[in-house]
Amino acid sequence: MLFSQIVIAVIISLFGFSILNNGDRLFILQMIAIDIVIVNARYTLLFILQMTNRIKDYSKVTILDRILYISLIAFLILVGVSNYRLLIIADLFGRIISLLYAMLLCKDIVFREIKDLTPTLDETRRNISAGINLLFSNTANMLITGIVRFGIERNWSVAVFGQVSLTLNVSNLFLKFINALSLVIYPVLRRISYDSLTKFYSIMRDVLMAIVVGMLIFYMPMKIILSQWLPQYAESLNYMALLFPIVIYESKMSLLINTYMKALRFEKVMLNINIITLILSGILTLISTVLMDNLDFAILSIVILMAFRGIVSEIFISKNLNINVIKDIFLELFMTIIFIYTAWLINSWITPFIYGAFYFVYLFIKRKDLKESMNYIVGILRN
Repeated sequence: MLFSQIVIAVIISLFGFSILNNGDRLFILQMIAIDIVIVNARYTLLFILQMTNRIKDYSKVTILDRILYISLIAFLILVGVSNYRLLIIADLFGRIISLLYAMLLCKDIVFREIKDLTPTLDETRRNISAGINLLFSNTANMLITGIVRFGIERNWSVAVFGQVSLTLNVSNLFLKFINALSLVIYPVLRRISYDSLTKFYSIMRDVLMAIVVGMLIFYMPMKIILSQWLPQYAESLNYMALLFPIVIYESKMSLLINTYMKALRFEKVMLNINIITLILSGILTLISTVLMDNLDFAILSIVILMAFRGIVSEIFISKNLNINVIKDIFLELFMTIIFIYTAWLINSWITPFIYGAFYFVYLFIKRKDLKESMNYIVGILRN
């Protein structure tokens, strides 16, 4: 695996030298090549820790990486350094140290004699066969928003791209906590019966969506705080009104839909849905950037794409689990539209109160489902 990543890194570096004259872009591509080797070697060890239920060690490696990076970034900012190259190197340094720590935790696997390394073609084929659909599915997933961001950078400027990326990262901050939960839930799903899968999905969905839909109320306070902290980005933070609802669909995809797809071995379905969404992403990017030259629509298309993928995926899952989620899908779509309308068009101190009123209506409609779900969870905790 490590040898294959080194080969890929060398190919990327040679490709960069042959086609790029811009020193900055070439430097970034070289750093990506180095990062590929470091990150994928570390992820191999992280997956081993995860599948052997060493979740604490998994967390330590991940946290060490980010703590080192944040510490180095804070130091560079305090001494007045703003060179982006040093920021990238700081990121790589954190990843290298965390890789070394992961190697120490898995030393019985990493440090072996050469004679023990006897891989077989058959095992390699079986490993690739099991993971290839997830590989392409995850790649397509990244490209869904990546194509839109690439179109924005090409049609407008790097500065606009940076502003959009900031607002996306603020939204993704909430998703990090949801992603962490999925690490724990997946092993649980692999061990429970089909009937329990159906019940568990409905319960997790009701509780998760009640929390996530409610989180959108904090948009305006968060925007005010970030505007004071980053005044030069105050105008670009308005785009959070268009992008923040991706939290609804991405959290559901990460915690529930993707986890269930993998547990039920529907990797090919995941791949097909992501490819369809990727094609739609290319079409919407072409329309918004080339034909319409409309930045607002280009940004809004990200939410449209996430909603489309989430809805199509959930309809497939619900049919296989024999549950009805159509009413819930329309409720969440309605709340998304209400949020965008109030946050983008009204955009004042009254926005959270208007959305909050609709949120209480949402809770009232879902009160019976939420009560049943909470009773079920409380019953499990008591037992």
